Amino acid sequence: MSHGGHWAGRREDLHLLVGRTTFIDGLDVPELAGALHVHFVRSIEPHARLRSVDTSDAAAAPGVVAVFTGPQINGWPFPPRLPMMNKDLWRPLMATEKVRFVGEPVAVVLAESAAEAADAAELVVIDYEPLPPLVDLHASRRGDVLLHEHAGTNVSFEWQTPEVPDEVWSSCDVVVDFDIKHPRLAPSPIEPLAGAVSWGDDGRCTVWVCSQRPAGARYVIQNSLGLADGTVRAIAPDVGGGFGAKGGYGCYPEDVVGAFVSREVGRPVRWAETRSEAMVGMGHGRASVHRVRIGGNNDGTIVAYAVDALQDSGAYPAMGTNVTTNLRNSGTGVYDIRAASARGTSVVTNTTPTVAFRGAGRPEASTSVERAVDRFAAAIGMDPVEVRRRNLVAADAFPYTNALGTTYDSGNYEAALDHVLRAVDYSALRIEQAARRAAGDPLLLGIGVSCTVEITGGGEGETSQGSLGTDGRFSFIVGTSPHGQSHEHTFAALAAAELGVDPDRIDILHSDTDLSPFGGGTIGSRSAQLGGSAVFGASLELVEQARQMAADRLEANVDDIVLDKSRGTFHVVGTPARAVEWVDLGPLQADHAYKPEKGAGTFAFGACVAVVEIDSETGSTSVLRLVTCDDAGVILQPVLAEGQVHGGLGLAVSAAFYEEMVYSEDGIPLTVTFMDYGIPSAAEMPSYETIEMETPSPLNPIGVKGVGESGTVVATPALQSAVLDALGPLGVEHLDLPLTPHKIWHALQG
Repeated sequence: MSHGGHWAGRREDLHLLVGRTTFIDGLDVPELAGALHVHFVRSIEPHARLRSVDTSDAAAAPGVVAVFTGPQINGWPFPPRLPMMNKDLWRPLMATEKVRFVGEPVAVVLAESAAEAADAAELVVIDYEPLPPLVDLHASRRGDVLLHEHAGTNVSFEWQTPEVPDEVWSSCDVVVDFDIKHPRLAPSPIEPLAGAVSWGDDGRCTVWVCSQRPAGARYVIQNSLGLADGTVRAIAPDVGGGFGAKGGYGCYPEDVVGAFVSREVGRPVRWAETRSEAMVGMGHGRASVHRVRIGGNNDGTIVAYAVDALQDSGAYPAMGTNVTTNLRNSGTGVYDIRAASARGTSVVTNTTPTVAFRGAGRPEASTSVERAVDRFAAAIGMDPVEVRRRNLVAADAFPYTNALGTTYDSGNYEAALDHVLRAVDYSALRIEQAARRAAGDPLLLGIGVSCTVEITGGGEGETSQGSLGTDGRFSFIVGTSPHGQSHEHTFAALAAAELGVDPDRIDILHSDTDLSPFGGGTIGSRSAQLGGSAVFGASLELVEQARQMAADRLEANVDDIVLDKSRGTFHVVGTPARAVEWVDLGPLQADHAYKPEKGAGTFAFGACVAVVEIDSETGSTSVLRLVTCDDAGVILQPVLAEGQVHGGLGLAVSAAFYEEMVYSEDGIPLTVTFMDYGIPSAAEMPSYETIEMETPSPLNPIGVKGVGESGTVVATPALQSAVLDALGPLGVEHLDLPLTPHKIWHALQG
């Protein structure tokens, strides 16, 4: 498979760098002329009945055109995101009788300017009747307080595999049990949520959505408002990052409300979150606790593994409710453990709903199993690398079905581990560590190793329509929607390699449901393998159509026609002098739908070594080295793939040392700005060392796997393990993320 030729920079870069972007808040299109500005009045209570919502003063404020409350928004509520979730835990478009989290919209103000809308929103008077807040996951599972009384339960989703028999555990020389917390994170994309709506004279509604799935937004808005199919056109312009928070449904209730109120007042509207609004209104990630058990023998063999995950759904079930299912996909990691069980229980709390934030359960799954391997290695007194090596799935075992029933398509886990160990000279590091400890060095050296596997792609497929115009230019319509992943560059290069033309002759069209009404969007590391396979298939179909046309032009049998990719011409085999060019053959069109067999996902994998140094007097941690080997199958664009890995590594560092969305016991969010929610700058980030490795997937025609989340999945456990490796001799057995200086210092005080 071609990598797309010499790297000359991304085609997407210029308009971003010179300020020609089309972020929603800056949209300047005729349809939005005279648009009203929308401001949402959000709950300041985590759990309360709404005695009254007085909007009279707000409605009379300067510039205000209308004010709406929840009962006035006539639309279907948001159902739980997936069919297997508790259908009784639906979310109203805006709060009606109760509020269930700080940040839930209660009213919406429409005014001539954003400032007037914000000022008027301050005049809305809400009389709350506080109810007992529910934040603790175990209390929620017990049902101490019911958030949705009509449902009779707080459980939003629950599943379980058969348990490991007691006799398996009793046969182990060593069994280790522990709890691990995966803290709640705020996705914090560079652009918070925003939206705009315009209704045309033809009765059609155009919505601009800050979305990873514009086709999903179209569907949700149409159905929530009871509109006929084809009424809504959804456009996702430049989206300043998504990370899963803008995936899920493809839109938020605010987008549906915007469409409703725009129709009611007969004018276009636009809205944009502030950063503080985004911290409580946009979905959060992670937020779970795992009870982990691992058992094995003194020779290093892991015999059994079990994990019981308790996941926070927040106030209403969204995609975050489902992320525990990735424990079924990769709960046993890269290890050949023949007895394993997993359980996932998701419960609602008085917090912001959770979403499928970058990794979507995979960083949690990998961190739990990797910490378990380290704890097991410590218990039997064996080097953690040696334990890993003894239990890795062999390279000749693929396709490999793990003990939880999931089949990994391809892999070479030991090779990835060997790459990173050689890069850091692992043996030398251990020697240096022993010498430091013997000398009583206050700078503690820690070495963390991880080997991980993650499901990518799978599920619904993607379609692409490839066209050749009479001018000799090509276009490909795709259903994936980029927000930084360089789909235009990657897909153009992929098609160009099959068509034998310069990528500059190819336009990639996306993110507009009038062009591409269907598409799963850009989530779950799926775009290259699903969207790319669709583009690849459409390219091949165009070639076949062109061969038939060329055969007619050259008066030859189609079987004798070949495409000379070096020149982009068709000729009869053996006679290249007489040829026809693509421009002579248009117009052509090819539609190609690609779906993996049985919806199977591919399994990317990797290994990581993190080397840290901890100042024992302050608890401050420095990352000395962070080396990863990430295998995502065939790499279409190496520079872009490395950039994706770097982004994932950045989140791993941030999650390991800085980030946690904190709520008080009363359900009040305490970290609602970047003053109190830790986000590192570039200055705090270490240098990354990445090693490329390619093990093609047999599950798609281009052999690719996902890479967008791999850095987060593989490095998060390595960083946690490195810190605990440094602290272990001082009696610190476990610390949950984030590993802040205060937390480490406090642990060192005994």
